[in-house]
Amino acid sequence: MHDLYYKGRIHTRENHVTTGYNTKRSAKLGTKKYPLTLIVTSDERKTEVAALVAENDLFADITVDSTVEENINELSAILNKVETTRFDSTPKRNDPCSCNSGKKYKKCCG
Repeated sequence: MHDLYYKGRIHTRENHVTTGYNTKRSAKLGTKKYPLTLIVTSDERKTEVAALVAENDLFADITVDSTVEENINELSAILNKVETTRFDSTPKRNDPCSCNSGKKYKKCCG
């Protein structure tokens, strides 16, 4: 296929392939390449957070600073991911009834 469409337009397929939203990115927060940056206020809290990080197979740079407020938002965001709510589908007309009567749903409970 040639590079130009009629009237000298640039081929749009090439532009779409080379640019756009990258769905195959490998940069995940909490890996060796991109560790979590966490700030805690005491050494005891640092050991607690380090145990939590190790338990979930994550990597983090934990700094102890008593003058700054504790910041473990990145860790809590990874640990508390929201699950998608899924519901069972309602039976269709010709499916067997869920009350185990042996009849079709449309003749029994529908």
